[in-house]
Order: sequence, then structure tokens, then C-alpha cells
Amino acid sequence: MVKDEQMRLQVFLAHSGVASRRKCEEYIQDGLVKVNGQLVTEPGFKVTPQDAVVFRRRRVYMVRNLVYIALNKPSRYLSTTKDPEGRPLALDLLKPALDMRLYPVGRLDFLSSGLLLFTNDGEFSQAVSHPGSCVEKEYLVDTKKEIPEEFLKEYQKGLMVEGVRYRLKSYKLLRGARSAVLVLEEGKNREIRKVFASRGLYPRKIHRIRIGHISVRGLDSGKFRRLTRREVETFMKKRKAHGSGD
Repeated sequence: MVKDEQMRLQVFLAHSGVASRRKCEEYIQDGLVKVNGQLVTEPGFKVTPQDAVVFRRRRVYMVRNLVYIALNKPSRYLSTTKDPEGRPLALDLLKPALDMRLYPVGRLDFLSSGLLLFTNDGEFSQAVSHPGSCVEKEYLVDTKKEIPEEFLKEYQKGLMVEGVRYRLKSYKLLRGARSAVLVLEEGKNREIRKVFASRGLYPRKIHRIRIGHISVRGLDSGKFRRLTRREVETFMKKRKAHGSGD
């Protein structure tokens, strides 16, 4: 960034490793950010690298060392940066090997396991998680009961649960119909659990095996690796191709 070049406050925060750009907009609107000692609640506010930007009483700076991590999250770990109840955080599995501010790209619920990405690059987080990027997420789901194919076909066409519309991109039934591989694009909060529960199907296991072109294959539970430059660039190119904005 050029010395006096201006950028929007949420973009500055995203490049400072605070969170994704959309989450940073929420932080600004919630009154958690000050610029040069003044509270700013407007996301579009312009700043330069010379401005003193403070988030939650701590000054933040543009990140130079960008990090991209793929973790095989075990079940019963939270994909948040903190928890008032003191439950285990997936983020803790990256320490002390990576002692820096990172945050998860999207979420994977407490009981679910599998691929979870971490970064300090808000642009990358936006590229992966923004609905407009159309990034596929693939899951292996196990249930006690057989999964009716008619239910999956209905899910693929789109169905309403508690006033929210959910749509499955594709599926494949396995092992006597008690397991299935599901592919989603947007993937709303706890979507699979909510949709399956609406039909009396309660998953015993939900394991995310892929996000876009990144697979969890080769990573043991609780282990992680850095993404390659090519893997990162593929997400960024996909975002540009789909014209995903702010």
C-alpha cells in the first residue's frame, strides 16, 4: 500500500488480521473501532497507514506476513476465536506453532469435524466465504436411519425449514443409504443438521472433506498444514471470475 493511499476502514481491518471484511463491518457498526482517538461507526470511513486504528482498545497494523492454514478439526472444538464457556477452540490446535492473530474462514459447528481454513487475510476470507464466490463445500454425513433418496432430491430442488430456504447442489448415497456425500455452495449456519432434523434424521457424524479445491485428505484429526501459493491464488481468481464484491 502506498504511504498516503486511502482505503475503507473495514478493508484496513481485514488486512490487519482482525476478521473477514464483512465481520469487520459489524465490528465498526457495533462501536468497537476508533481512528485517531475518535469512535467511527461508518464502515466506509477512509483511512491511511498513518492513521492510528484501534480495535477493542488495541492498535492494529497492516499485516505483512499473510498466513493460510488448512486444519482437520476434531469434533467438540469451536470454530470461533473465543468462548465465554471455556470450551476448546480449534484455533488452539494451531498454537504454539503459529503464535499470531488468525481467524477461521467461515464456521464448522461444535459437533462437526473436518476441513476448516484459517487466515489473517481478509481478502482471502472474503474470496472463500462470500456466497457470490460459489465455493463448494463437501460433507460426509452418517445417520442411524436410512436416508430416503426422495428427501435428498427435494433438498436438491430447494426446501423451506423454519422460514429459510436451503438447497443442496449434489449428493451421493453410500453404505446402504445410511451415509451420504453432500455438496453445498452457500452452506448456511448448521444447515445440514437443521434440514435433516426437519425430516426426523439426526446425523451421527458430519465431516467436511472439501472446500473448493482444498481436500482434508492426508491430514490426521487435529493436524494442519499451510496452503500453497497456487491453492490461495485459485480462490482469489475464482472470486474475480464471479465478480464477488464487498
